[in-house]
Amino acid sequence: MIDHQSALQFRRLGKLTICAVYLVILVGGIVRASGAGMGCPDWPTCFGQWVPPTEESQLPENYQEIYAERGYKNTKFNPIKTWTEYANRLVGVSIGFLIFLTAWSSRIYLKEDKSIFYLCLSIFFIVGFQGWLGSAVVASNLKPFMITLHMLLALFIVALLIYAIAKSQKHDLILIDSSKIPLKVNTIIKIAMGLTLIQVAMGTQVREAVDFIAHEHKYIDREYWRDSFPIIFYIHRSFSAIILFTNLWIVWKIAHFVDKNNLLLRCSYLLIGLIGAAIIAGVTLDRLGVPPVSQPIHLLLANLIFGIQFFIYICLVYSSKNKVQNSYSLNSN
Repeated sequence: MIDHQSALQFRRLGKLTICAVYLVILVGGIVRASGAGMGCPDWPTCFGQWVPPTEESQLPENYQEIYAERGYKNTKFNPIKTWTEYANRLVGVSIGFLIFLTAWSSRIYLKEDKSIFYLCLSIFFIVGFQGWLGSAVVASNLKPFMITLHMLLALFIVALLIYAIAKSQKHDLILIDSSKIPLKVNTIIKIAMGLTLIQVAMGTQVREAVDFIAHEHKYIDREYWRDSFPIIFYIHRSFSAIILFTNLWIVWKIAHFVDKNNLLLRCSYLLIGLIGAAIIAGVTLDRLGVPPVSQPIHLLLANLIFGIQFFIYICLVYSSKNKVQNSYSLNSN
């Protein structure tokens, strides 16, 4: 029998780690929106130091020549950009510690459900790979493909963490009353997750185009960036309507068949709130000259949407097992 306090500690650590991953996604979005991605041109140090300088005078006089020889031309020390990127790295390192603690605390499930422990252990190694990938992003001089891969892997890590925590609470999730919810909702929520991933993929392409446009405009004159947006931006914008109506249908079905205190209903309302906020952030980007504050928020909301969709799906799967068991018991009687 698993100790209740130990199980509670595992779940708290897991949830804290999920929050930390979302935080690093937000900070990463701020780094990209501010053009601070090369604020630290080397890794794991920053301008050759474990704690970056605050003034250019603290660097060698020929530091620009040094980094030009390493393949980073036009390197110019900017304290704001440097410390923004450094903060991003610190948050990333904190995830490593948190996921180690989560994996360590998951050892309590070795006797009852080994898959939870091995899942958390796998996440720990994936986070290590994510750290290496972060260094590769810097080494590639911020190639768009590498940045996109780095972000998608963060999304995958969140999904695995959500699954691990949900699996540790499967006995509670099975008790969720979803007996009246049509089974086709399970199928539609999977489609909704797929649509979200497609939307995120298109969003990364838009993000890459905006990065190029921002570089061409030297990160000024934002009101004119929209004139150079590629066709994928307009597809991405219109696709949000499909995302919205698909998820509205899911929420309508869940709200129609469960009581007001049901966890599924609360998560569904949160889902629609996140989608509405993401659309507002997208409209702000479109109509207000790509304000820097809206870019990381829009990215974070997209990741939160997928996370809550995935959690709703897991809840439906576990509660559906209870539905099948009850149906079998009734037929046996």
